Amino acid sequence: MSSSLNPSPAASATRRTFLKQATTATAIVATGQILKTPVYGQNQAPSPGRVLGANDRMVVGIIGLERGRAHISGHLAVKNVEVGCVCDVDSTRLANGKKIVEGKQTGRAVKDVTDFRRMLEDKSIDAISIATPNYWQAMMTVMGCQAGKHVYVEKPGSHNPAEAEAMVAAAQKYGRQVQMGNQRRSYPTIVEGIQRLHAGAIGRVLYSRTWYKAARPSIGRSKGSPVPATIDYALWQGPIPERPYQDNLVHYNWHWVWAYGGGELANNGIHYLDISRWGLGVEYPKRVAFLGGRYHFTDDQETPDTGSVVYDFGSSGASWDFSSCNPRKGEQTPAIAFYGDKGSLLLSGANDYSILDMDGKEVEKKADGKGSDVPHFQNFADAVREGKPLNSPISEGQKSTMLCHLGNMAHRVGHSLRLNPETRQVRDDRANDRPEREARAVNLSNLQG
Repeated sequence: MSSSLNPSPAASATRRTFLKQATTATAIVATGQILKTPVYGQNQAPSPGRVLGANDRMVVGIIGLERGRAHISGHLAVKNVEVGCVCDVDSTRLANGKKIVEGKQTGRAVKDVTDFRRMLEDKSIDAISIATPNYWQAMMTVMGCQAGKHVYVEKPGSHNPAEAEAMVAAAQKYGRQVQMGNQRRSYPTIVEGIQRLHAGAIGRVLYSRTWYKAARPSIGRSKGSPVPATIDYALWQGPIPERPYQDNLVHYNWHWVWAYGGGELANNGIHYLDISRWGLGVEYPKRVAFLGGRYHFTDDQETPDTGSVVYDFGSSGASWDFSSCNPRKGEQTPAIAFYGDKGSLLLSGANDYSILDMDGKEVEKKADGKGSDVPHFQNFADAVREGKPLNSPISEGQKSTMLCHLGNMAHRVGHSLRLNPETRQVRDDRANDRPEREARAVNLSNLQG
């Protein structure tokens, strides 16, 4: 891979070769036609995958070795699960990830690959665990399902609404277990708190409020720099329209650029809104409004750093308030609050809950400290080997992710959105003004020749 800012002819040819295989997937994901055309390989039929029994050893491949390091720990904490392969486009992170596995696992040598497609071809891999940026997650999920792999995929799982629908359809068509990494669905005390809510602990639940605050600094302005020799930038970009390398976006700050991510709403809002929707027992809203913007820094970030998103579900509502660049020290607020006609239930978002009566008096409290991700990985393994229900199947997880997509759409079109919850269609005239990735991805088919 060339280390120049402008790719060499050889590098461009490599990217064209990749796109010849993968662009078809991007285009049909973007248009919602994923089930009509296989996208795994050029002449390869979808694979049924290996059938595992309850006591069989499950072999997992990890893709993306930043957040993926937590995936390594999570999977290896489950009995009879091994990591068979690690993958990253950055050779430094790849070597570090392999070293982490080798320090935790004995008895099985771990393979390392830069191109995740090599992992899909490996018959010894039963499942892939995707910890990549948002814009890669849906395509990898679809290609994994078609290759016969079960999939654990990080939140939010998709970059836009069409991708969300495509990955759900792929999991259903190919009969794969696909778990989204909104791990609070498996925190025992959070689960208990939601059960108490559904059992009527605060009466009829009418509203949920959620908060998030952080102290993210400016990312500055990229002045242009060569692609590091350690990074395969063609694979890092993958399915998106080609853009110049920006050193201040790789490997984390891509979150704050629309072509790659969905801002704080898709980064952290998904966790909070998922619990809100779960607790309220709702699916799709009737109206969505977003008020806020990018206020703190003038730099290469595009997504809002401060704001509130409000959802009207008809019989109940929810909101998410966030401040990415101001930690709002001194404010004592729970992460998530539910309000009913007989009291309130408060969650820290870690692993505890409190129930208050209408006078604000605490009548019940349960706290187990910080939640562990391991039960979510355990649940995934149990689903693959024993057919147990997933705690967050992709069909359920993407309903919550859709709240993030809708909030970002409302922000970008500059007005509230009205929806038909039954058809999931936005009724507003400008509702087709979706993030540029979805609109431009279809045009990538022009590069196949």
